[in-house]
Amino acid sequence: MEDAYAAVEWVAQNGEEVNVNTEQIAVGGDSAGGNLATVAALIAKEKGTPALAYQLLIYPSTGAGMATESQRENGKGYFLTTDMMTWFADKYFNSFDELQNPYAVPLKAEDLSGLPPALVITAEFDPLRDEGKMYAEELKKAGVDVTYTCYDGMIHGFVSMDAFISKGKDAIAQAANALRDVFQY
Repeated sequence: MEDAYAAVEWVAQNGEEVNVNTEQIAVGGDSAGGNLATVAALIAKEKGTPALAYQLLIYPSTGAGMATESQRENGKGYFLTTDMMTWFADKYFNSFDELQNPYAVPLKAEDLSGLPPALVITAEFDPLRDEGKMYAEELKKAGVDVTYTCYDGMIHGFVSMDAFISKGKDAIAQAANALRDVFQY
């Protein structure tokens, strides 16, 4: 998680070198990358720098260790399984105590106010669906401008399957349009 924030901080400090407007930095990712994007945004808010313009979160993992309805419904047979999620968590977390850290589990954050606007995309048949939806709801409760979309009939990873799945193309277009609107391109 420190590396994700360090990358964002580096871009903010070296924007001219890499031809980036440092007033228009967004974070984004899918699945575990969505977790890292949320954590980078939380750390940036806490440190007061850099000021981020947007969060693009595609089926983000925001509630490790939580048992949700979508995990029960979709934990087997839909690409990402709860067994896989348990294996990932066993490799990522050193102890149960780390599951209480909002920098590991963003749904544990006490204050989400002041975070940048966000687009949160989830998939109907994804064990992470409810975590993403809950995070979007918590952002909204904190006064953050949030757009939440759950793509019906889709599984975890569908956005990366855009060559074969039209809703993957739709999600990419939604994300691109959101970023275009934020950055006014």
